Amino acid sequence: MNSGNLSQTRLARMQATMTSYVARGVVPGLVTLISRRGETHVESYGTLAHDTHHPMQRDTLFRISSMTKPIAAVATLILAEECKLRLDEPVDRWLPELADRRVLRHPQGALDDTVPANRPITVRDLLTLLLGFGMLLAPPDTYPIQQAMSKLQLRQGPPDPATPPPPAEWMRRLGTLPLLYQPGERWCYDTGFDVLGVLIARVADQPLERFLQQRIFAPLGMQDTAFSVPAAKLARFATSYTTDEASGALVIYDRAAGQWSSPPAFPSAAGGLVSTVDDYLAFSQMLLNKGKLGNARILSRHSVELMQTAQITEAQTMGAELFLSANRTWGLGLSRFTQRDDIAAVPGRFGWDGGLGTSWYADPAEELTGILMTQVMGFPAGIDLDFWTSVYQALDD
Repeated sequence: MNSGNLSQTRLARMQATMTSYVARGVVPGLVTLISRRGETHVESYGTLAHDTHHPMQRDTLFRISSMTKPIAAVATLILAEECKLRLDEPVDRWLPELADRRVLRHPQGALDDTVPANRPITVRDLLTLLLGFGMLLAPPDTYPIQQAMSKLQLRQGPPDPATPPPPAEWMRRLGTLPLLYQPGERWCYDTGFDVLGVLIARVADQPLERFLQQRIFAPLGMQDTAFSVPAAKLARFATSYTTDEASGALVIYDRAAGQWSSPPAFPSAAGGLVSTVDDYLAFSQMLLNKGKLGNARILSRHSVELMQTAQITEAQTMGAELFLSANRTWGLGLSRFTQRDDIAAVPGRFGWDGGLGTSWYADPAEELTGILMTQVMGFPAGIDLDFWTSVYQALDD
């Protein structure tokens, strides 16, 4: 029996399942990690891109997209612990662009058909995605607010670091638009964390990327996590793909020397980071250890527990079924499973996914971290479901 009580036979079963996705051409390659009680298993499969023979490796770099959000949440709580901000304080003094909000009478309506906001937006609203603004789950430019967001280059879809303007201009543009919902009314994905990134930088009085590096990445030894990939590391950076809806073929979304090969004007706290499985394991283990890794104390135990505590109601998640199913709730920057309705739907398991093809969750009761990193948007053929089923079936105690 090994220290982590992981079955070698069942790990081999998981490897066969993951290998089949590469063999069938569903993904060019992927990396998986399971870590439990100090025992870590990492496997790499396939290649960095369809048109290369360079193999995936343990240190391959991936665009982790929305797995950036838990890191931004930790950064916010660092500032809260230092009494530089309070969760239920209005953001107006740091983000005056969001003061005195107007709210659309109907999310699908004309931009001038508005009512006053019932209350200011708070820091907690950003962390819980209840600020009242974000993605509308409708085809692009269906409604006037979507058309306005497109015109102002306020992202409504996958990360595109080459597009958004610098933070001050981005905030100015956002401030010209009404909210979709009253603050606190509806869970609305994504935009809140881009706002949160600007807030962190202003409160910390330094660029977001520098704060994350100094307060999280360096103390945890996350040497490959950043908003861009330097030239010396591009050979380790996987090509990113999306799937053509008509043909099912993989289409290049971003090459290694593409959008992430230079620092962005707007570092996105909602989805801009690049990382590796080992870097993210360090972050996960810090959370499993209640805020500490080795000698580095990043957060207090109470702040880590708060991150995992449900912050939203069922009514607030209406229309968010694409992101939060009936067995999951949202805490501060991450989701947590609340009921068991599948092998891997284990109550207490917390984490989040990245829409460009990555997934991370940690299970405190099992002392377990699992990480899946692919380079294909949206987990084609349910590869993420098979990964998490394989993780839990490998436990041997």
